[in-house]
Amino acid sequence: MSTPQEAKKVKMISSLFSREEELIENVIKQMERCFGPTDWVSKKFVFNRTRYYAKEMGWPLYRRFISFSKLIRPDSIVDIKLMTNTIENEHLVDKKRKINIDPGYISLERLVLTTGKNYIHRIYLTKGIYADLTLVFHAGTFNPLAWTYPDYADEEAISCFNMVRNNYLQHLREEEQ
Repeated sequence: MSTPQEAKKVKMISSLFSREEELIENVIKQMERCFGPTDWVSKKFVFNRTRYYAKEMGWPLYRRFISFSKLIRPDSIVDIKLMTNTIENEHLVDKKRKINIDPGYISLERLVLTTGKNYIHRIYLTKGIYADLTLVFHAGTFNPLAWTYPDYADEEAISCFNMVRNNYLQHLREEEQ
C-alpha cells in the first residue's frame, strides 16, 4: 500500500510566443510581477514547427522559454494557467491573441505543460485545466513522447530544459542544507 505524501515543489517554466518581440519582453515583466523573478530567459527562437497559430497571431512568430526563481507546489499550476490566460486576454486585439503563454513545470522526473484542451494523454486537474505530460527524464536527459510537440522535442529545446532541471536540482540541494 502506498502512503500519500506531499509532492516536492517544482520549477515553474513558461513558453511565450508572439509576432512582437517587445510584447514578449513586456509580458515576461508582467509575469514577474505575478509570479516573482525569472532566473533564466532563453534566447529568441523562431517558432516555425507549425503554422497553426498564423491566422490568429500572424507570421513569423518568435518564442522565448523562461523559468522562475521561486519553486511552486505542482497543484498551483492550475491557478497559474488561469492567470496567464487572463494576461493573454489583456492583449487581445479584435478578439485575436497577440501572445500565447504556456506555463508548466519541471520536476526531477518530467516536464508538464498546462492546457484547457482535452486529449488522450492529458489528465484533468480542475477548473477546466489539464496537465500535459510533455517530456520525461530518463538516462540523463529529457525525452519526448509520442505526443510531444515537435518544438519541445527539438534537441536545442531539450538542452535548455536539461539546464533548467540542473538549476532546479541545485536549488533542491541548497534547500536541504
